[in-house]
Amino acid sequence: MTTADQLGDRTAVGGDLGTFLRTRRAALRPDQVCLPTYGQRRVPGLRREELAELAGVSSTYYTRLEQGLATNASDQVLDAVARALRLSTVERAHLFELARGPRPELRDPDAEGPARNGLVRVLDALADAPTILLGRSHDILAWNRLGHALLAPHLPFAAPNDLPRRPNKIALLFLDAPSRSLYREWEFEAELAVASLHYVAAQYPGDPALTRLIGELTVASRDFARIWAEHPVELCISGVKRYHHPELGRVDLDYEVLHVPGDEGQRYLIHTARPGSPDEAALRLLASRSITG
Repeated sequence: MTTADQLGDRTAVGGDLGTFLRTRRAALRPDQVCLPTYGQRRVPGLRREELAELAGVSSTYYTRLEQGLATNASDQVLDAVARALRLSTVERAHLFELARGPRPELRDPDAEGPARNGLVRVLDALADAPTILLGRSHDILAWNRLGHALLAPHLPFAAPNDLPRRPNKIALLFLDAPSRSLYREWEFEAELAVASLHYVAAQYPGDPALTRLIGELTVASRDFARIWAEHPVELCISGVKRYHHPELGRVDLDYEVLHVPGDEGQRYLIHTARPGSPDEAALRLLASRSITG
C-alpha cells in the first residue's frame, strides 16, 4: 500500500468525527458561551467537560463520542452537541453524516465513466455560460467551449474524455500553476474546495476515487494537508468567483451549482455575468475567441 493510500484510508472518506468535533470545540471561546475563564488555558477553545456540560451529556460519553467509541448516538444527543458547538445547518448535517457512518451504496459503478450524451448536450445548450460537469470526486466529466476557455485553456478540450488522466478540479486548484493563478482569492477558493470535499466525503464513505484523491493531495500539497486538517465544511451552491484570466484580466462571475437527479454527486457549475457589466463583455470576447480558436 502506498503512502497516499494509507493517508487516504486514515483521513477519511467520510471524514473523521473526532477531528471534526475537536476543531469545532477548539474554535469556541468560553466567553462566547457565557462560561467563566480562569487563568491561562493550555489549549484553544473549550475543554471537553465544558462542551459536555453545554450539551447536557456526561463528560465520559462526550469523550467517547470524540474518540469514535460511542456508536449509535441518538438524534437528540447529536442535536444537543450541534447546538453546543453552534454549528451551521450544513455543519449539523455533516455531523450527522459522520456519526451515522457508511450508508448503502446507491451509485451505478459506471457513473463516473464518460458523461452521458444528454448531459453533454445540456452543456452545449448553455453556450453563452461557461459551464462544466463535475463528478462526485470533483473530476471534470465534460465542459462546454466557454467553460474550457475560462477555466483551463492550457489543457486540451478533449481532456475530460481521457478517463485515466481526466482533470480534477480540486487537484488543478492545488497542483496546477496556471489554474492556481486563475483565482484572485486563491486561499478562499482553496478553503471552499476542501470544505466541499469534506461534505461530499462524509456522504460517500469508502468511495475509492475520493479516498485516492484525498490521499494523493495530502501527500502532494502542504496547503491541502493544512486546510484538510482544519476540517472546514460547506455545501457550495452559489456565489461569486473572482478570476484573473490570462486573456481577459480581472473577471467577476456569479456561479450556481445544479445537481443532476439520478446521478449521485454529479452537478453542473454554471457561470453567468451580470447584464450590462464589463464582465458580460469579457465573456462575449472570450466566446468569440474560443470559436475562432
